[in-house]
Amino acid sequence: MRNVILQDWMTLDGVVQAPGDPNEDTSGGFQHGGWSLRYFDDVAMKWASESVAAAGGYLLGRRTYEVFAAHWPNASEEEQALAGPLNTRPKYVASTTLTEPLGWQNSTVLQGDVAEAVAALKQEDGGDLLVIGSPRLVRTLVEHDLVDEFRVMIDPVVVGGGKRLFRDDGALRPLRLLDSQVTTTGAIIATYAPGEA
Repeated sequence: MRNVILQDWMTLDGVVQAPGDPNEDTSGGFQHGGWSLRYFDDVAMKWASESVAAAGGYLLGRRTYEVFAAHWPNASEEEQALAGPLNTRPKYVASTTLTEPLGWQNSTVLQGDVAEAVAALKQEDGGDLLVIGSPRLVRTLVEHDLVDEFRVMIDPVVVGGGKRLFRDDGALRPLRLLDSQVTTTGAIIATYAPGEA
């Protein structure tokens, strides 16, 4: 059985929209894209690289897939620690608009109900599935109790609005801390698992 592991960059006010580039996702009028770059140090790079390298495959939402597919196949030499696994391992994309064949190698669209498709993937043999970015997909997976581990880098910045990782649905979801560390830039990297209610 495979685990679903979430890895995301998050502001102190819970926003995950466009951490890496000013033009990554301006939907909803978001103007603070690239907010995470100043907090990315060697500790953060090691954390990101180890998670990507350890994954058996990746779960991506449509928008994240499109951003990644445009970048990673043409990644620079210094980005190869991330690009290698991302380019060669299976990618499962949650989308109602994309159709196969997808242009990025080893990418397939999840068929039918996303939660059911991911639950079926979890039952297969193989390495864990890493969800990167993809807030809409994450919210669906959380709602259906399909996330086994939450890995977040919480940056010391507030952006005042944007796409958040968790819904405002009134649900209580206790978590337990598995690991944490502080980067040289003051960001907190924390790993949580679902806890007891």
